[in-house]
Amino acid sequence: MAYKKPESALVVLYDQHYRVLLLQRQDDPTFWQSVTGALEEGELPLETAYREVCEEIGIDAKAHGFVVNDHDKQNQYEIRSRWLHRYPPGTVHNTEHVFSLQINSDLPLALTEHLQYEWVSKDEALARLWSPSNKEAVSLFVPSVP
Repeated sequence: MAYKKPESALVVLYDQHYRVLLLQRQDDPTFWQSVTGALEEGELPLETAYREVCEEIGIDAKAHGFVVNDHDKQNQYEIRSRWLHRYPPGTVHNTEHVFSLQINSDLPLALTEHLQYEWVSKDEALARLWSPSNKEAVSLFVPSVP
């Protein structure tokens, strides 16, 4: 197995009603999150954001005319011990690039890496998300209901 690069993209998705998309992880059903994934070799963080949205929920954002917003924000966090084996030996921190994307929730989603999804209010998302950096991204970059 090839090791993951300890650099990732986090993409907070919200819809036309300002509801946040939450995804339930297969390997930890208590863990709800936004779209996220490691950068591949030679890939820019924005490219990763578009790729991961397509891979994880089956939406080709560019084909639909949706624009991923780059917030020029990076977080560094300690990788959960249960996932350290996925990274090069001695790696304990990941650098996360933060993005957001508004999509139409009427589009069908095709999950490939998660058990289920839910569209929830911003407040509910903040209460259910596990990752502090994911909570912060929702808080900062999902608009409040007008």
